[in-house]
Amino acid sequence: MKNKLFAVLLALLLFCAPAFPMPGVGAAENGASPDLTKVDAALDRAVKERRLVGAVLMAARDGKIVYAKAVGFADRESETPMRLDTVFRLASTSKAFTAMAAAALISRGKLALDDPVSKVLPYFTPPLPDGGKAEIRIAHLLSHTAGLDYGFLQAANGPYRSAGVSDGLDLVPLTLEENLKRLASVPLLFTPGAQWRYSLATDVLGGVVAAAYGAPLDVAVRELVCEPLGLTSTAFSVSRDTVMPATPYFNASPEPLPMRPLEQDVPMGMFTLRFSPDRAFHPEAFPSGGAGMLSTAADVLRLLEAIRNDGGPVAAPEVLREMKKPFTAPDAVVPGTAHALGWSVITDRAKFFTPQANGTLGWGGVYGSMWFVDPQNKLSVVLLTNTTFEGMSGRVTLDVRNALYDAPVKP
Repeated sequence: MKNKLFAVLLALLLFCAPAFPMPGVGAAENGASPDLTKVDAALDRAVKERRLVGAVLMAARDGKIVYAKAVGFADRESETPMRLDTVFRLASTSKAFTAMAAAALISRGKLALDDPVSKVLPYFTPPLPDGGKAEIRIAHLLSHTAGLDYGFLQAANGPYRSAGVSDGLDLVPLTLEENLKRLASVPLLFTPGAQWRYSLATDVLGGVVAAAYGAPLDVAVRELVCEPLGLTSTAFSVSRDTVMPATPYFNASPEPLPMRPLEQDVPMGMFTLRFSPDRAFHPEAFPSGGAGMLSTAADVLRLLEAIRNDGGPVAAPEVLREMKKPFTAPDAVVPGTAHALGWSVITDRAKFFTPQANGTLGWGGVYGSMWFVDPQNKLSVVLLTNTTFEGMSGRVTLDVRNALYDAPVKP
């Protein structure tokens, strides 16, 4: 039952909705521009109906920004308006940055997709369910086929919680290595490569990146990804004296409620996620490659454009082309989508009921973010919001996507 519910939530996250015949933004050619008033309306409606507190949406087509808008409040209580340069907590949108750091190291010959994780992290050898020896490879981490899990997907007294494993959203006195050693003490769910399961695999990948690069993960991501792309507002922590990220909220009736700074449990169907928003102000908190970063929409969009352009200045084209291919079975995530190496990929747009082209990559984050890259239509889109879960899997994500693809083209 839990697996089925999680698949439904992922389907929403990945924009499962009826297809539209007109690919709007993706189809504008010869200097023509799309009419994006429907996109404005979708964002404004989400704020007016109190589903979102605030958001920034940016879209680029063929390297040119075609849409950029901030709506609502960065902090509702002080009436601080959202700005295009507002910093957001990314949650799982962090995964794309960690995947690109791995791509950079693969391009330099420091890692290989077939490398056993234990080659880089000798202590990370979780056993199979029967106690036997397992061999997790780098590609298993990137595709979430390693046999790992998330604590929030388990019962309150599940093995990860019993072992004190952090999902990367809470504020705990652990180093990254300590957290990964706790994770390695719990048996895998299945033989690596046998199936897909969303998991802490990207946190393990972060440990691999740090060890292979020879520096802490925050330094590795900054030097391998952020500096080559000119990203100046992306980090694993910020100083509240100089940067105040958007205040995080979670959906409630009649309007979203602000999260408590140190600990906030938020139900998601049958699951409960524990957030610690103040984690963002603690540089001593371990860098979670799967959930711990902060950034702006403009910085994320530059990363997406690097992915669309087969690596940009970060990684070699042949590496990114391989990472964009489906790695799992075609319907492993939800019908019509597979998981590639670092992100989901649409394999059957008709089965997935989407206007996006086959080969579209995407994911999102529970603080309220989503992104996708449609290589065929040369389109990159990021939506960052401060509202859990509307900005990840709510109606606004569908309305924005559909409005972008349904935009009539002006001559």
